Amino acid sequence: MLDEQDVSNVRNRYNLRELAGAFGDLSTLVPFVLAYISLLNFNPAAVLFAFGLTNLVIGLVYKTPIPVQPMKAIGTAAVARAAHITPGMVWGAGLFSGLFWLVMGSTGAIKHIMKLVRKPVIKGIVLGLGVAFLASGLKMMAQAPLTALVGLALILVLSKNKKIPAILALLSFGAVTAILAKPQLLTELSRVRPSLYIPVFTLKPFTLSEFLQGAVLLALPQVPLTLGNGIIAIVAENNDLFPNRPVTLRQVTMSTALMNLFTPFTGGIPMCHGAGGMAGHVRFGARTGGATVILGLVLLGLALFFGRSLPLLLMLFPPAVLGVVMFFAGVELASSARDFGTGKKDLFLLAVTAGLAVWNAGAALLAGVILSICFYRRDCKPNNH
Repeated sequence: MLDEQDVSNVRNRYNLRELAGAFGDLSTLVPFVLAYISLLNFNPAAVLFAFGLTNLVIGLVYKTPIPVQPMKAIGTAAVARAAHITPGMVWGAGLFSGLFWLVMGSTGAIKHIMKLVRKPVIKGIVLGLGVAFLASGLKMMAQAPLTALVGLALILVLSKNKKIPAILALLSFGAVTAILAKPQLLTELSRVRPSLYIPVFTLKPFTLSEFLQGAVLLALPQVPLTLGNGIIAIVAENNDLFPNRPVTLRQVTMSTALMNLFTPFTGGIPMCHGAGGMAGHVRFGARTGGATVILGLVLLGLALFFGRSLPLLLMLFPPAVLGVVMFFAGVELASSARDFGTGKKDLFLLAVTAGLAVWNAGAALLAGVILSICFYRRDCKPNNH
């Protein structure tokens, strides 16, 4: 839980602190957007328009820094098999995801699933995701160790500075290093001019075949990851940090459904919430939904007026700098995995689910549920000796 002073106001704030926190989740957004644009030929303006509008709405509705992120399993599978994946298959996967979570939320099925998930399992998933973010951050930082070390130093030195937000200083430093590494980038940026993009709503963005292929190849493997990270973990994290602004499983399930029922028809990509993204927003200052509203407005502005130049503008965020952002988000997330219980059963469940969640949150959730059923049945007790 954050200090009461930080969570007492249920209205969104729009100040320097929220502005800084708005950019705490770029480490997942930028790489996936670049991959979709460069490898799968997605319209950059359409992708950012969907993200911007969704962030704006989510911030206004929840009033806490709940993030909007690309669905990672879908994105990873689509990029890895880019030669065989069409945009229509990705949009079909998004629509299938929206329909699936709509059924789960509207029927109350998500509540019945949650009854099987004990607290140590939830905390284990959160801890494992935090460690995974740490590892991913370190891997990205290793691409340019000196840049990463300077970035780390900036965050540590400015972490308590109320006048200079640490992440804004970090991103400015990243832009400078990107230009120094590629001087012609400055010349290319000087040629950038506003160009109006008018969003297009398409009723038939994919064929039936693409929808079915997207559902089977991309969407179904994403389901357990979304359940573990994008719904269960985000609800637990939000309600721990902001107990006077709680969210419910049904609310988060329905918002996951609705944004995926919308984005395929505007050229966007499949989206979900994520505990790591919220940790990033909070780590760099966000305390209300104002942060995601600000991010949404920035993304909308870029989409509507600089859509054609987005691949160039995104080059201002070097991987090593984004790795620093992800590293600190991992620290924030892992440190929130407290109060999981006191017994040996609880500790064992935490350890198993955390270890698996580093690899796959869906597998961690499944293993945690199975172990919980086993541990807490009279005829199946763990060895406590």
